[in-house]
Amino acid sequence: MPYFMLRATDKPGTGDLRLETRPVHLDYLNSLPDVFRMAGALLAEDGQTVVGSLMIIEADDLDSARAYVEGDPFAQAGIFATTEILPWRLAIGKPA
Repeated sequence: MPYFMLRATDKPGTGDLRLETRPVHLDYLNSLPDVFRMAGALLAEDGQTVVGSLMIIEADDLDSARAYVEGDPFAQAGIFATTEILPWRLAIGKPA
C-alpha cells in the first residue's frame, strides 16, 4: 500500500485546545496502527513550541488518506490551520 505524508500547521492560539484534545487524538492514532505508521508534533525553532503535526499514513489512495486525517480529533476540533497531504516514497528505514 502507498504512503502519504501529512504536514499540518496549527492555528495560532490553539495550544490549550491541542493539550485538551491530545488524549483522544492519540487514542485515534493508536487505534489504527496499520494506517498511522509514524506521527509526531512539529516544533518551532526553539525546539519546544508545538506548531503542527507530521504523520506518515499508509492508505489505499489519497482520498483514503484524507478521510483518515479528517477523522483525527485534532482536525475535528479545528486545531489545524492548514493541511498538506502528499504521496511519499520511502527511501531509507522502515515505518513501524
